Amino acid sequence: MPLLRSASILALAAVGLVSNLSAEPSCPVTQPNQNTPPGERAGSSHYGNGSLWTALPPAGRVVFSPGDPWHVLPDGSLSMKFPWWRAVSGPLTIEGRRLDAPAAPLRASIPEGYGDTGVQATALIFPTEGCWEVTGKMGHTNLTFVVKVEQRK
Repeated sequence: MPLLRSASILALAAVGLVSNLSAEPSCPVTQPNQNTPPGERAGSSHYGNGSLWTALPPAGRVVFSPGDPWHVLPDGSLSMKFPWWRAVSGPLTIEGRRLDAPAAPLRASIPEGYGDTGVQATALIFPTEGCWEVTGKMGHTNLTFVVKVEQRK
């Protein structure tokens, strides 16, 4: 009887393993490190490295729902404002890639007129839902984070 029981447990474990392999892969979202930009109040959403900062969405999820202030663009892309703070001068560039499936690269709108350092408003434009790695760059300084982008209809 113990042999039959062990075989049953092993068979159930194998079925569980196979079903886990076919499940949607997880998205290792970045958690805020609460590293606050200079001159800003401490906040639980801040994420930075001492030279470049942003504010991450709750639970690392960017959720687009009807009535939200984010935008679904005519091509179906999903656009959301993201603030950045810069302690180093130079142009900010932002790039991104989807980690869980093939997709066009992230686009970013980075308006001029914010000076060389301090706050910089941007819009991140995700071509699709999914798990996205985003990197902001200024000179030799990089800040990378991962967010899960979802659209509710």
